[in-house]
Amino acid sequence: MTEGKEAAAQAVETAAEVAVEAANNWARAGRHAGLAGAAIGVVAAGAAAGVAIERMTVGRGMRRRARLALDAAGPYGTLRGTPGAAIAEDGTELYYEVDEPGAEAARPDKDERPGKGTARSGRGAPHDRSAKPARGKEARAAQEAQSGLRKRLTAALGRRSAAPTVVFSHGYCLSQDSWHFQRAALRGTVRTVHWDQRSHGRSARGHGQIDGTEEVTIDLLGRDLKAVLDAAVPEGPIVLVGHSMGGMTVMALADQFPEYVAERVVGVALIGTSAGRLSEVSYGLPSMGMKAFHWLAPGVLKAMGWQHEFVERGRRATADLFAGLIKRYSFGSPEQVDPGIARFGERLIEATPIDVVAEFFPAFAVHDKTEALVAYDAVPALVLAGENDLITPADHSRTIAEMLPDAELVCVPGAGHLVMLERPELVNEHLVSLVERASAAARSSRHARA
Repeated sequence: MTEGKEAAAQAVETAAEVAVEAANNWARAGRHAGLAGAAIGVVAAGAAAGVAIERMTVGRGMRRRARLALDAAGPYGTLRGTPGAAIAEDGTELYYEVDEPGAEAARPDKDERPGKGTARSGRGAPHDRSAKPARGKEARAAQEAQSGLRKRLTAALGRRSAAPTVVFSHGYCLSQDSWHFQRAALRGTVRTVHWDQRSHGRSARGHGQIDGTEEVTIDLLGRDLKAVLDAAVPEGPIVLVGHSMGGMTVMALADQFPEYVAERVVGVALIGTSAGRLSEVSYGLPSMGMKAFHWLAPGVLKAMGWQHEFVERGRRATADLFAGLIKRYSFGSPEQVDPGIARFGERLIEATPIDVVAEFFPAFAVHDKTEALVAYDAVPALVLAGENDLITPADHSRTIAEMLPDAELVCVPGAGHLVMLERPELVNEHLVSLVERASAAARSSRHARA
């Protein structure tokens, strides 16, 4: 107990040191940066107090060993496919992988992005590992369910040449590996493409952001997706799947390339995402806290981006604080999530550098693609959200579903923002149903044109 109390005190002291140094550094950069530093100090102190009880009962060394054990044992994010690269309009290299039907995808021991090493020199996606076989009754049941979904899908797709390619777009501060369970459910049955958004995962740092010539916008991400589709899916029907920022990217594609969408897209899944009004999201905060967050967050993140090396050291020093925040905002029922999956979600978010976090954040406040949704109103659609999502609330998904007459709306009780990790079997079931519906609709359309 004495060790635990000392660890708790050290947690508060470390957070306070981080806050004070941040405030001092950013205050030298100007009044607004100083205000941002002060805000971070308040957040850091509160976070430290919030984990103090845990630190009183579980020592730092034990927690660190537990994290390392989960990192070493977890098979999540290990699935790899045939690598490829698309080139965005500003020259940014966008990494993608393709899983072909009927073939077991490769699992390389290192990043195989053509001509490149790890996208962020070790700051990118988690290292690959060979997946270990699952054990236990629950694991066997999950494998049987997955096998059943594959058989259903194989029967529904019919001729391989007419089957759609399913393209997955991931969310903010994540990577293509966030689709681990969906990829596992579909691999070998239907052609899938998984890509990393610019500056995320194994994709290169955005050229326009490095040289300061272009800010990140959701429209830019939509054009990035078009570049990936042109490179990875030059022909044939497509089912688009997007989570959070990935869903916004899918909407931006429709907004800028409606003719392309009408010709090629036969189905769409929008998971835990929003068509707009993100500046009104409360993030589970009281009214005054919500207003303060929306007012301070852009300046805070911008200042953190300026001091990214210092902030990254602070993130490592206060790993437990960030882990608690990540769990709160990723999962609707954190205490019920498998520790390995929770740790996997943490690793994905931790791998996103703070300067990238800062660059992307302002784009969400001005995002509004409600009118663009009309491009998807003629195809089968799945709109799915966790009822406890604090980042893109379920009401935003209900608004999207109202705009899409052929949409299946699924709001998952108790689930949060990373619903595809928290409730993978349910998401997989609805995703397979969407691909079945999309394939049937595509065949009917071809027969009508013939």
